[in-house]
Amino acid sequence: MDWTEKPIDVISTGEILIDMMGQQMNQPLSETQDFLKIPGGSPANVAFNLHQLKRKVVFVGCIGQDGLGEFILKCFQGKNLSTDGLCQCEDAPTSIILVSKTSGTPDFVPYRGADFQIHDNQFDESLLRQTQVFHTTCFALSKKPAQDSILKAAQKAKKYGAQISIDLNYATKIWPDKAEAQAVIGEFLQLNPLLKISEDDVQRLLGKKLSHDEIFNYFQNKFQLNKIYLTLGSQGVKYLNEQGKIVHLPAQPIDEVKDATGAGDAFWSGFLYGFTQNFSQEQCLKMGLKLAAIKLQHVGGLPEDRDLEHVLMTT
Repeated sequence: MDWTEKPIDVISTGEILIDMMGQQMNQPLSETQDFLKIPGGSPANVAFNLHQLKRKVVFVGCIGQDGLGEFILKCFQGKNLSTDGLCQCEDAPTSIILVSKTSGTPDFVPYRGADFQIHDNQFDESLLRQTQVFHTTCFALSKKPAQDSILKAAQKAKKYGAQISIDLNYATKIWPDKAEAQAVIGEFLQLNPLLKISEDDVQRLLGKKLSHDEIFNYFQNKFQLNKIYLTLGSQGVKYLNEQGKIVHLPAQPIDEVKDATGAGDAFWSGFLYGFTQNFSQEQCLKMGLKLAAIKLQHVGGLPEDRDLEHVLMTT
């Protein structure tokens, strides 16, 4: 089967949880008085976004058999997004993250329960055969059994011709054993994924600040990667072009940042939207930047009253 003819555009797998979003702008959690309950988790956000963009996406994850799990199920049903890959765990609660509302990098406190209870049987062999892209996150790989299940599924998907993708969203408070993190991430990077990273991710993972050139050299030389996308917040993104040269694309100008949480997921959703349709790297990245700008100006998920697919196609 030709890669572009596979019926599933993206399998997105990993953490699904409740974001309890602080409602006081640019206040630390210690000063936050009110919280808004929003379904979240980076791979879940990517699945929601791609579904809204009319891509065929399958989400694989785990929630608790509790009121918050029911809330998430209703969100899936309200969006007409399949829950076939979503398991409900009897002995672990739905995971929660308290998140500050900010125009920069948000502060957060995780309370993890069911999100990492992902097992091998959730990745049906035929599912892995049929997907163009298999996407996950560093957060998703941080705990077993999800770590083993996702790595094994990614290896199978790669064998069946899928493009592997990872958001290397490393955080010490999610994965305190840095040596283990580096080893597991290193194993995953052997699959030659599309790699989304930020300066903060790299600094937290390696324990030191690297220049942009050093970041690209590290992943090129150590892992032989050439699909590296360094997100720079308000400064846009840098990537390697077909000649191996580092190219910078500026961010879309916006008037006001209303909510930065999920902007990186919106960027990657826009990128994967273009990637699954064989657009050029530059076009995919411009779509990502456009979607991130829309997200930054909207509290919660992407706005549902706009034809985002039309917006991206006219980028």
